[in-house]
Amino acid sequence: MLLSTSTIYKSNDFPLEKGGRLTDLEIAYETYGIINKDRDNGVLICHGYTNNQHAAGDKLGWYSGIIGPGKAIDTNHYYVITANMLGSTYGSTGPASINPASGIPYGLSFPDITIGDMVNSQVRLLDHLGVKKLIAVIGNSFGGHLAFQWGVSYSERIKSIISVVSAPKGNGDQSSVDNLINRFSKCSEWNNGQYYNQENNSCIFEKLVKYRIDTLRKYGYHNKIREDFGEDKEIINEHLTNLSKSWAKQFDANSLIVLRKASIQFDIRPMISNIQVPLLYILSRTDKVFPTSFAKKSMEMFKNSSIDAFFYEIDSDNGHRAPSIDWHKWADELKKFLKQHSLLSLKA
Repeated sequence: MLLSTSTIYKSNDFPLEKGGRLTDLEIAYETYGIINKDRDNGVLICHGYTNNQHAAGDKLGWYSGIIGPGKAIDTNHYYVITANMLGSTYGSTGPASINPASGIPYGLSFPDITIGDMVNSQVRLLDHLGVKKLIAVIGNSFGGHLAFQWGVSYSERIKSIISVVSAPKGNGDQSSVDNLINRFSKCSEWNNGQYYNQENNSCIFEKLVKYRIDTLRKYGYHNKIREDFGEDKEIINEHLTNLSKSWAKQFDANSLIVLRKASIQFDIRPMISNIQVPLLYILSRTDKVFPTSFAKKSMEMFKNSSIDAFFYEIDSDNGHRAPSIDWHKWADELKKFLKQHSLLSLKA
């Protein structure tokens, strides 16, 4: 059985790339495996836009198929760290955190953070954990942006990058942020984002549920439900609704907005040549979020920037969710890449 430890790293006086600083910084994280004596066997896992740091350890772990003893990311050898990104909902500093200056949650006044800020917060966490070198940074979806940012900003601290169903540039534009704000501002309890202490947040909850159902369909999750439970549309809708309600009870509407702002600003293509380590780029055949049509231009860009890059396509009908659902279809490729390019010295 794979055991994990979960805790919150606390720091202070955290500078932000666009100016200003966070007085208090908290990063929720989990670890799997044991750090070796040279403290150079770390693997950092970065999660998706609406996901969390629980990547393994039980069936709820979104990468449980590839993280664990004897698996592609073998915790007998690797020290795996999964950190909840800055601005998210699951324990790290974000819009629902208390602003020391006002004594109330930040809400929409939360600073305009960047992907670089998220990576810099992870650097602080790894310094705290004593991790000197990362075998790999592995990012799924939004987390793939962080993996690319690591390569651009901290190539000297890593040995490889694996970006999964992602891209070197964020999707969408300001209209996607405006649409999110408009969605929730129609609720009477929204209060310009300060909805946390309202007695009745039913409207926002319903909006979050609807948003999640639409997202799961876009990600292709209904295909997995159909595979498991059959073609009955009512059963499929019921499962999607139940999954979405569970998520909506936990996620902060303001985090959707803050993280979306960061993603649309993300574009490391002008700095791509800063990446000095091998790169594995993985896309899913049926993904509608980061389609395989991205591969040709991306691989050309990597080649022109002298990046030792490799591409692999997951042959899956499960769209954006393929890396988690069909983990067995790319686990061997991941394991081979880590073995060939991490230059790991397996020390106890």
